[in-house]
Order: sequence, then C-alpha cells, then structure tokens
Amino acid sequence: MTSTSTHVLPGGTAALPDEGHVAAIVADVVAERAGHLFGIMGNGNVHLISRLTRRGCPFTSARHESATVAMADAYYRATGNIAAATTTYGAGFTNAYTTLAEARIARIPLVLVVGDAPSTGARPFDIDQAKAAEAAGVLTLVAGPGNAEAITHRAFDLALQSVQPVVLAVPYDLATAPPSAPQTLEPMPAKPAWPADTGELDRVAELLVAGKRPLILGGRGMLLTDAVAPLLQLGDRLGALFMTSLMAANAFNSSWDLGIAGGFTRLHRLDIARQADVVLVVGASQNLFQTRYGTLFPRDTKIIRIDNEPDPGNLPSAEYIRADILPFVEGLLERVTAATTTTWRDNAPEVGSQEFRSFLPSENPEEFGPDGRLNPRAVVAALEHILPAERSVVMDGGHFMGWAPMYLSVPDPHGMILVGTAFQSIGLGFGSAAGVSVARPDRTTVLVTGDGGGLMGLADFETFLRATRKGVVVVLNDSAYGAELHQYAVKGLHDQAMLIDEVDFAAVGRALGADGIKANTLADLDQLQDWLTTNDEGVFVLDVAISQKVVAEWMVESVATKG
Repeated sequence: MTSTSTHVLPGGTAALPDEGHVAAIVADVVAERAGHLFGIMGNGNVHLISRLTRRGCPFTSARHESATVAMADAYYRATGNIAAATTTYGAGFTNAYTTLAEARIARIPLVLVVGDAPSTGARPFDIDQAKAAEAAGVLTLVAGPGNAEAITHRAFDLALQSVQPVVLAVPYDLATAPPSAPQTLEPMPAKPAWPADTGELDRVAELLVAGKRPLILGGRGMLLTDAVAPLLQLGDRLGALFMTSLMAANAFNSSWDLGIAGGFTRLHRLDIARQADVVLVVGASQNLFQTRYGTLFPRDTKIIRIDNEPDPGNLPSAEYIRADILPFVEGLLERVTAATTTTWRDNAPEVGSQEFRSFLPSENPEEFGPDGRLNPRAVVAALEHILPAERSVVMDGGHFMGWAPMYLSVPDPHGMILVGTAFQSIGLGFGSAAGVSVARPDRTTVLVTGDGGGLMGLADFETFLRATRKGVVVVLNDSAYGAELHQYAVKGLHDQAMLIDEVDFAAVGRALGADGIKANTLADLDQLQDWLTTNDEGVFVLDVAISQKVVAEWMVESVATKG
C-alpha cells in the first residue's frame, strides 16, 4: 500500500500527499496541455488523479479502462484538441490496449498516462508494458524524478507532431519520489518539410484542367493543414465535384459535394462519382472502406494522391506525390484559372437538385424488411428530420454502421465520429459517445450502435448518461452479430453463435435513469420526437427492432470482393 500521510516541507508547512512529487509534476503538465483527462483510478495513478481533481482539472471517470482511451480519442475527433487518458498498471493498461491500438491505426494524437512496474524490478503481476505498446506501434516515455516535467511535455509534443498516441509511464515507486536535478532532453527533431515540386505542380494542374469530369476527394489531412478553402476554390474554378472521407464529412459544405466516399456513398451519387476521369485525393488514406474495396472508381480513372505522410499503399493504382498539403494546393490554385468552357457541373445539374440531395432512402424506402422487422434505411432516414440539427453522430463498429453516414447529416467534420473501424473493433460506442458529450455539450450527442457492440460496451452506458447533457442512443437491434451473419451464415456456416437473444436496451436505459422505448414501427419514432420537444436535458434510448434481411451496401461490397 502507498502511504497517504502528509509530510512537512522545509519551513514547517504541511504538504498535501499529492504535491511536490513526480506524479504531481506530471499532473500539472497534463492540466496545462490537455483539454480533459479521462480515466479510472488505481494504485498506479491514484496520486496523479488526486492532484488533478484537487486542482479542479476536468476529469471524467470511465467504468472500464477501454473507455478511457476511447473517450480521449473521441474528444479529439470532436474538437481537434488533444486529450489525455490514464489507467493503472497491469490489467488497467491491458484493458485499454484495444482502444490504444485503434488510436494508433486511426492516427489520433493523445497521451495515455499509465502506472508501471517499479524501477527496482518487476513484480509477479507486472508485464513489459513498453514492449506491448511497441507491438501496437506506440512509443512509451518514462517519467522520473529528473525529467517529469520535460518528458510529459515531450509526450504531448510527440503526439501532436506525429499525430499518434504516446504512452507516458510512471513507475510505481517513483510516483511519490521528490524531484531531482533536471535532466536535459535531446532536442526533438523537427518534422521534415516536403516542398512542392514545380514540375509536379505544373503537370497535376494540366491534368486537372484537361479533365472533363474532375473530382476532388478530401480527407482529414486536408483539415489538419487548413486546406479546405483553397481546395474548394480550386474545385469551383475547375467545375469539379467533391467527395470526402468520413473524418472530413461535410467539410466542403457545397451543393456539389457527393458526400462520404466509399461504402457509405449513396448509390445514386456513386453512379455520378464513377464518371470522374481525374480524381485529386488530398490528405485521405484511401483505405478499404474509403475505396469501396477498390471499386469506388473505374480502373481507367486517373487518381493522384497528395499527402505529406508515407504512402500506405492502400490504392496501388493511384499516383502518390509526397508533399506538404497546403503549399501544394495553393500552388495548384496559382496555376488554375476559372473555366471558360462547359464543365462537369454544367453537364450534371441534377447533382445540385433538391431531389438528388434528399436524405430519403431511395435505395429501399420500405418500412419493413422481408422478416417483418423494420428496415434500418427507413428508420435512419426518418431520424434525419427528427433529431436536432446541431448534433454529433457517434457510431460503434458493426454491420449497422453503414446507414448513419448515408442518411444522417452533420454540421461539420467534427460531427461524425466513428471509433473502432481502424482496428476492426466493436464495443467502443458508449465510451466514445461519452467523450464526445464532454467535448461538445452544446450539441445533442447521438450514439448509433448495434446490439452486439452495445452489449460489449455496456459498462460505460452509465458513463455516457453521466457525461451527457442531452443525448439519444439509437440501437439498431437485429438480435445478431450482423457482420458475421451476412458474411458467413450466407455461405452455410452454422449461425448459432452469430445470433443474440433479443435485448431491450430501452429497458436497460430506463433502469439507469434514461427514458426510452422499443420501436417496432416508424410511427413509434413519434415518441422520440415528443421527448426531444419537451426535454432540454437527459438521454432517450431508442431500441429499434431492425430486419436481419436488409444488408448494408458496404457489406455487400465486402462480400462480393472476398468472394
């Protein structure tokens, strides 16, 4: 056990047990650098959290360590500001490992402060956490008496520069150690610059101008480098159409935007996008979802990808140019003047029409699926007009996730948050949504989850209720692990383990203090609308009994590609 008795500083002043030691120094830097701390208290981080909460630093406690990093991850996605998470050592760290891996693959800057084995040697229950983090591609820094302040600042600097999570470990026996003479850290190397090549700028500008149907696809890199405005101007000069990645949803805010690229693209917009003859991809990774498993554009479409990060090789057919994004886009803008001839927009006026831009589920508008349960497309499309416009839409992972990005609009790119798909994980929805509620209390937090992921993350249902000013939980409940059902049961595999006994999440929500209903018809959604009209605060749980027979478009593409 760690002693918590007070001690006396020189001069006779009584010191509190969370002052003047390594953990307190780390805590003070965390309070300075992070917008919020998310965590669960344990032996390894009790002094850190005590110091932060005593001084009034915003802190939200999770109920499972997985949610600590999920909340910090979602907080960043919802604001663009870095947050911090904390767990104890051992099981606390390993419980957060999935969400740490998700943040690394999704390239989310955050700092995870963890307890660690004593500096004198590992105990029987300790593991090599640094090696475990390294296996997930995450760097670990270690705080001690001589470097606590500097190394904590370094952790935040590295996270922001690399756009990656960083682990900051505090060995158990050093947490309460007094500071010693400061150690000088080696200067952190500057991030290398990738200036635009004049010849490449000339060539790309010529390709764009020569294209009859140019399309600009922007991703998160476009947002991070403030390149939206010049790209919008470039597209307007070319008469181009736009698309975005999910993390840049509605960034262009243009009537010529075809929406989210990939498996979440509306089918009538996909037909238009596939007519593009030249595509400029800016700051988007072109992963499997984003490229619709390689089928988003025809093989003969000329695709040029601009980014200042190494090419992950997700789309071999694309020509990759490594360059700093904003200077490259500004260089293109200098070389492209407004079109004087007919453009793609002139030949595709339907793109700007009200019917084309409608959120009605033209793909399948029926109220019920073949099994008599609700059609999720019709449900989510109806929610577009029921839910408050100022909303954050948060999604868990799973088969159901295809519908919210297709039929729900968001005010800006920070309004669409999907945590889990980078690592192919489910069960992170409640934790992620809690982080978003903390980050954007001015908006209604709308969590869209499935029953499989919802049950997996149930521990932090309570966290979401506690953290949320006003929210709606939409459970698209097909009584199954839908992704497995549609990928493997159709091939003849036995489906017993793919099915879930029907759970009434609205009843669970009511037991925890929320309102809610089980919806079996579209008319039942009126009760949500009435609740939103009469309640300024609180959470409503809408458990929707959806069909097992309706398959999301992204899943159709996945199954077709895998064969």
